[in-house]
Amino acid sequence: MSAQADKQPQLVGSSGDSLREAFGKTLVALAKDYPHLVVLDGDVAGGTGTHHFRKAHPQRFIQTGIAEQNMMAMAAGMAAVGLLPVVTTFAVFCLRALEQARLSIAYGRRNVKIVASHPGLDVGPDGASAQALEDLAAFRAIPEMVVISPADQHEVALATRAILEYDGPVYMRTGRSPAPRILDQDYQFEIGKGVVLRPGDDVTLVACGVEVARALSAAEILAQQGVSARVVNMSTIKPIDGPLLAQCARETGCFVVAEDHNVFGGLGGAVAESLAATVPSPVEFIAVQDSFGESGEPEELADHYGLAAPAIVAAALKSIARKEALKL
Repeated sequence: MSAQADKQPQLVGSSGDSLREAFGKTLVALAKDYPHLVVLDGDVAGGTGTHHFRKAHPQRFIQTGIAEQNMMAMAAGMAAVGLLPVVTTFAVFCLRALEQARLSIAYGRRNVKIVASHPGLDVGPDGASAQALEDLAAFRAIPEMVVISPADQHEVALATRAILEYDGPVYMRTGRSPAPRILDQDYQFEIGKGVVLRPGDDVTLVACGVEVARALSAAEILAQQGVSARVVNMSTIKPIDGPLLAQCARETGCFVVAEDHNVFGGLGGAVAESLAATVPSPVEFIAVQDSFGESGEPEELADHYGLAAPAIVAAALKSIARKEALKL
């Protein structure tokens, strides 16, 4: 077995676990490898999965209370003296502390990892006040900040190892709701790299987070209609994998981008910016159309706001039609 394979953590959650639970269990599994790792919590350890770390390593768990701005600044100071802080709270509360994330952490390029649960409509019944639909855009715009949104429990484990290895500030989403396992055990994660999960020649479906599973379902539906859809898991939103996108543009000629986020400033914006500078192509956007969410079960909300597989299918057919029109 290679040294790289030795460093790949085994899945410590199970299919159906939420991404937040997989994250908390992975932190426990990796703690011995990172003796300077400390976890900061904003009084929501039960909701972020870090209750596992609190139980296993109470001396390395710091409860800041409901004081997210202070928590971000504290983490920056800890990083300055050689600790490896992981800041955990809900995504909407990360937005509350955006100034501290920008100035205390990113401006000094402090080695702090911000890991947010409860992103997007995946939050479900907690409703609009808890559904962060702006976090990818906000953190992507901060200089020096890496932005990641894993697709399933296994990728959370791999990405957690990767961000602890990376020297610099990171923002990573997890997720509140139970999630299907979609990636093989031999799947490889690398910051800044997308991965083709399904080959295809007619259209490329680019997705992150919970939308990856929906994109794969959409590709199955399209296949039944004679459409060959490539599926790309773009779990790193920043830095985006520009070379892969350009390759997909040359080989398929059109795109659908799917994310559990507002239509402005997230993965869709990153993909469009990259393609505009390399191989301009028709792009359709599956995202929340600049509105707040509401209370409901995650799959019901995905249907209501046009994030489910049928909406991706319709967007793919539209993107293909736009591509064909350009040939006329």
